[in-house]
Amino acid sequence: MRQLATEIATLETRVLTPREIVAELDRYIVGQAAAKRAVAIAIRNRWRRQNLGEDMREEVAPKNILMVGPTGVGKTEIARRLARLTGAPFIKVEATKYTEVGYYGRDVESMVRELVENAIGLIRERERKSVEPEAKRRVEERLLDLICPRPTSDFDREEDGKDSTQQQERTRTKMRAMLAAGELDQRTVELTVEQKATPIMVGSLGLEQMDMDLQGMFEKILPRSTSRREMSVAQAREVMFEQECDALLDPEKINAAAIELAENMGIIFVDELDKVVASDTRGADVSRQGVQRDLLPIIEGTTVQTRYGYVRTDHILFVAAGAFHRAKPSDLMPELQGRFPIRVELNDLTKDDFVRILTEPQNSLTKQYAALMQTEHVELSFTDDAIDSLAAYAFKVNQSTQNIGARRLYTIMERVLEELSFESPDRKSGPVVINAEYVKERLEEVTEDEELSKFIL
Repeated sequence: MRQLATEIATLETRVLTPREIVAELDRYIVGQAAAKRAVAIAIRNRWRRQNLGEDMREEVAPKNILMVGPTGVGKTEIARRLARLTGAPFIKVEATKYTEVGYYGRDVESMVRELVENAIGLIRERERKSVEPEAKRRVEERLLDLICPRPTSDFDREEDGKDSTQQQERTRTKMRAMLAAGELDQRTVELTVEQKATPIMVGSLGLEQMDMDLQGMFEKILPRSTSRREMSVAQAREVMFEQECDALLDPEKINAAAIELAENMGIIFVDELDKVVASDTRGADVSRQGVQRDLLPIIEGTTVQTRYGYVRTDHILFVAAGAFHRAKPSDLMPELQGRFPIRVELNDLTKDDFVRILTEPQNSLTKQYAALMQTEHVELSFTDDAIDSLAAYAFKVNQSTQNIGARRLYTIMERVLEELSFESPDRKSGPVVINAEYVKERLEEVTEDEELSKFIL
């Protein structure tokens, strides 16, 4: 089981050096070199640890990272892109959603349970690929049985005779070819479908909002029903394929490998850590301090019970982030500070950063809007002075109102292109060039009125 989990865990990361990881992040995120280097080294260390001997591997603990910086400068985006890049189990949680045991809210152990669910999804998807050929073969046979049933008993076969049986086989062969060609996709068949019970309400919470362990318990005791439904062959093929894949997968094997994967390669991104710093000892602040105390054993290393088994958190990588405007990292509990030995600061975005954000990333906003307008046969382009003007306005509004970092570009771009987006379906196709004058006409009045800009930009 460990071999399966290790092979899956190293599938994406084993060929990536820290330099290559940073290069991949650079395709989507501008600047913040220190943060990129820190996470790249941390991810590479996960792979290095897997290649150590058993005794040494157990002793090597992850070097957790604390990112400090204002909103909108790339903290969450770095973590999100890192998860896609590595293919490792990953979840993003907000520290403010948790409360100390005894207060209203979620307990911190639920983040580990969510990580395991994520790991199960990853392994299930990859294991599923290995059973897809057999699942498709089974689906074909089941569809043939519905369209062209075989004799149901030896007596029927004797009654039909040898010639009749051969005719049935020829018919099935013909039907098989028609199925493969999609010629029977619109034919109607009747299929048995299993239905889960409707989620119940516990207090004011639906089952889907409950803790995963509690939800799993209710799923086991709630009755399941089956029903016969008429559907097209094309629809039945999809339903049957899911049924056969589920039947071919080994849940115990998947669950065990998922726990192994989560324990050794899991990444938990804890956002808004600064908001659980207590400013005094009254009211909600008591709970905030309690969240830190509850987080500490999870990050230090403990064992959490999940519906799939016990999970050790000793080697899960924790990446925490916060703006730390009103509080400082040193205001955290000393024990918690010590569990984040790597601390990186992310910088405020400058006007030049905004220019790069609008042009350099693979999925930059200007490229996104150009692609969206292309669906209406409008060829949208931006001149260099338009890019410079957009960046200048974004920087100016951030400085004069609340600084929300790169997110300001979303509101700026929507304001500039609002008219074009509305009218593009009705206009003639062709090129539209956005220049500095075009940007100025749509933003000057709003940005000059500081009160108005607070609500619009």
